Amino acid sequence: MMENERIDRINKILEHDFYKENVRLNEEAEIEREFCRHDMAHFLDVARIAEILNLREGQQVEKDWIYAAALLHDIGRHVQYKDGTPHEEASAALAAPILADCGFDDKETSVILNAIESHRKVQSSSEPGLDGLLYRADKLSRSCFACKAEKKCNWKNDKKNMRLVW
Repeated sequence: MMENERIDRINKILEHDFYKENVRLNEEAEIEREFCRHDMAHFLDVARIAEILNLREGQQVEKDWIYAAALLHDIGRHVQYKDGTPHEEASAALAAPILADCGFDDKETSVILNAIESHRKVQSSSEPGLDGLLYRADKLSRSCFACKAEKKCNWKNDKKNMRLVW
């Protein structure tokens, strides 16, 4: 697949009405949230950090898979707030039809959905491939050292990013 076809698929996600609706629902659900938000800035931070890790580690995970997983990994946050469904499960369920509509085949979709479903599992932190990249990038994307709500945050202190790392 050509590079321009890969970026077209990512732009189709960004333009997808169902995707935009879920991003909007997250924004509404988090309007008064003082902790980290699950918005486009977070999604893009995760994508860029995962791509840096991918390049640094020579993993050769396709860039469009990284961006697709990062853009979709938290779109089900509003579902978790509403009914308690773990957001990684809700996000994977919401992501599946979007990926199909945007030209990802069954194999690609399976890899991306698996990464979304496992992005909160600690064992993913050491896994090679998209699962590990998404897990680590999601955690590294948080600037706890500069957060006004850090003292109230329920993340364990050893999980907080209190220093820059590279």
